[in-house]
Amino acid sequence: MTEKILNIETQPLKEDFLSKKRVVKNKFWSRILTFLMVFGPGLIVTQADNDAGAVSTYTQAGAQYGTSLMWVLLLLLPVTYFCQEMVVRLGIATGKGHAAMIYQRFGKWWGAFSLFDLQLVNFLTIVTEFAAISLALSQMGINPYIAVPTAAISLIIVVVTGQYLRWERITIILCLLDALWIALAAYTHPSAGEVTRNAILPNIPKGGLTSNLVFIIIAMVGTTVAPWQLFFQQSCVADKKLRFKDLNYARADTLIGAIMVVVVAGCMMIVGNVMYQKNLNYEDPAQMAAALAPHLGSWFKTGILLLMCNAAVLGTMAISLSSAWAYGEVKGWQHSLRVKFKDAPQFYGFYIGAIILAAAIVLIPGAPLQLIILSVQVLAGLMLPSAIIFLQLLLNDKALLGKEFVNKKWNNVINWTVIVILFVLSLILAMQIMLPNIFK
Repeated sequence: MTEKILNIETQPLKEDFLSKKRVVKNKFWSRILTFLMVFGPGLIVTQADNDAGAVSTYTQAGAQYGTSLMWVLLLLLPVTYFCQEMVVRLGIATGKGHAAMIYQRFGKWWGAFSLFDLQLVNFLTIVTEFAAISLALSQMGINPYIAVPTAAISLIIVVVTGQYLRWERITIILCLLDALWIALAAYTHPSAGEVTRNAILPNIPKGGLTSNLVFIIIAMVGTTVAPWQLFFQQSCVADKKLRFKDLNYARADTLIGAIMVVVVAGCMMIVGNVMYQKNLNYEDPAQMAAALAPHLGSWFKTGILLLMCNAAVLGTMAISLSSAWAYGEVKGWQHSLRVKFKDAPQFYGFYIGAIILAAAIVLIPGAPLQLIILSVQVLAGLMLPSAIIFLQLLLNDKALLGKEFVNKKWNNVINWTVIVILFVLSLILAMQIMLPNIFK
């Protein structure tokens, strides 16, 4: 009975890259090979969160406040890691996705509540990803009515192949391309001392605590740690059939991803900081790229626009899959990237439907794309506390995880502290909406 609950060794690995036996006598290379087999979900879930909304949020934070909010990113590093490490343990222990576990442990009402929150935020976020693609490629002279449908079709083709490993390899390559933000940031020649000081010492920017500052900070929280990440990584771990002997490697994968997502986010803020220094105005990152071209070169503009598209593609694919996985788990559909379309038509159909509908909404003339992008990040920040509470309760269930893998006391102290802070931020935002003059 215990083995079935913990899912330690009873579930065979069906993927070829994990099930094939390889004899490697050298312990070092054996560990490297094992890590490469496990590597993927942690990097993908964190780096995909540096999506189009993240590009808008972090560059706008830099454009309005310079690097003075860099400390927020540093605080979000452990939050990102600990939240995602918990879903790794839960996914390995149960072999099931997050949505299925909420339904199983808390009942249909709470399960439906959690699933509705997820699907709402996810769909709106997918809209923002296509909005970013439209904005970026329009700046490159490509008609949105060509660019958006082409992107949608490409995203469908990449996923609807029935090959988990192929999808993972393509996605990891896209994640690694985001490291080019480091090169863009370095080219702007930021002050290393100023960046370090603002990262280590929390401070309030000039002008004090204003409604706009509160909005930006909550948007940064919402885009760095989003509810869909919890559902995505747990489903991804379950689909990949990882086991408890893979846990430490999966933790390393998640830590690498958490570090990379914060570094890249900081680089986005540094790029936006050029706008702050030169007192330039813009409405979206695509316009920012165009405004920086006379100062940093046309190649710099092209680089921002292409990275903006890359971020949007990553975000769209990961978020759409988190929705399809979650809904498929609850409905009892076949829901795996290891099977072909004909064997899981509802799962793939749900993914395709979300992509097509979101792309169509973006093509509506006059849609306020940048406002949608930022507002969705705030909405994600508001819904995050409830998602983490479900996760926290599941990770304290000894019958589910066993004494060895259940949350430790220090885990609970950190997690409840994060939950309280998120609720306070949500309350502040609600007060700001009801009492617009509370922060002047």
